[in-house]
Amino acid sequence: MTDNKLPLDGIRVLDFTHNVMGPTTGMLMGDLGAEVIHIEPPVGDATRRLRGFGSGYFAFYSRNKKSLAVNLKADAGKKIVMDLVRSSDVVVENFGPGTMDRLGYGYDALKEITPDIIYCSMKGFLSGPYEKRAAMDEVVQMMSGLAYMTGEPGKPMRAGTSIIDMGGGMFGLIGILTALYNREQTGEGIFIKSSLFETAAYFMGQHMAYGALTDDPVPPMPARVSAWSIYRVFECEDGPIFIGIISEKHWKAFCNAFGRDDWLADERLGTNNDRISEREWLHPAVAEMIAGFPRAEVTARLDKAGVPFSPIARPEDLYDDPQLNDGLGLLETVLPAGVTAKLPRIPLEMGNHDFALRRNPPQIGEDTTDLLNGLGYSDEEIAKFVEDAVVAVEG
Repeated sequence: MTDNKLPLDGIRVLDFTHNVMGPTTGMLMGDLGAEVIHIEPPVGDATRRLRGFGSGYFAFYSRNKKSLAVNLKADAGKKIVMDLVRSSDVVVENFGPGTMDRLGYGYDALKEITPDIIYCSMKGFLSGPYEKRAAMDEVVQMMSGLAYMTGEPGKPMRAGTSIIDMGGGMFGLIGILTALYNREQTGEGIFIKSSLFETAAYFMGQHMAYGALTDDPVPPMPARVSAWSIYRVFECEDGPIFIGIISEKHWKAFCNAFGRDDWLADERLGTNNDRISEREWLHPAVAEMIAGFPRAEVTARLDKAGVPFSPIARPEDLYDDPQLNDGLGLLETVLPAGVTAKLPRIPLEMGNHDFALRRNPPQIGEDTTDLLNGLGYSDEEIAKFVEDAVVAVEG
């Protein structure tokens, strides 16, 4: 039996966000049960119109949200937003530095209306010399060393998804959840700031610690000496597979799976560190062995042996992944273009709560009328707002 009352039920969030970082926080709060109101211009959030890889941003990060399409610069639009602030718990924004203050929606302005408001501002940098700079995910991947660590030596490469945007959004969520708990204890709201650069630096922490412990420059991941003796991609007869052996149990199971009693008996390969020392001949020997089998055979042997492995998947392969489809991995979602797609749900199991799809990504202004009616505006007033381009309603 699932529990339809979700952990953040009753929390109202005003979501002044775009692109990825801020929308991540809003989506996660919506998934956890909050009422998330995405505030966008009457022409729609510009993220809706992105092309290329950007075409997936709004489609993925906008589920479980409502849409209020309102002109933030119009006096009537500002009154609508301030009316909503009075009944809201959390504000999330990721505009450029100073933008929300210039528009009149900064923390100091909103806490005058709702003193216990929790206000999460997501920026490129935390307080310091860079805090007025604009930044993007890829910029801070370069600044933090992540791109250096990802690419081949001399060829920095960004990670294959907006990992820092999402990470910064998750840290924003951590701050908000902590602030909600603190408000329960003290009755006080608070200003929270999450950032891209410091998030990226945090992700580099293990490499920074490694750098402090060695006299050599930290190498990029493709050139590293792994902590594990077998931890790389090998080529089967018909395609690649990743194999990761991170314990003596795995090593024994791997050798038994392929009938390599000779490796088990070889004193040079007795421990993980021994095998790292022998990698110059061991890796080619393992590669030669794996190359003699079709991938299905290697997969079957490793799966039976309990050795970590994976084929090299593409994003499209996840639509049909048995674990995601037969478990709790995917939500069938109707995107704003009318396309139906299976997209990942929040990766949590928590008691009997069902973190399901409650609302598809909204059309522009889909909830404007209902929200304004809830604030006491009449249909005639709303029609005048539409005529004056103060708001937009779906259709």
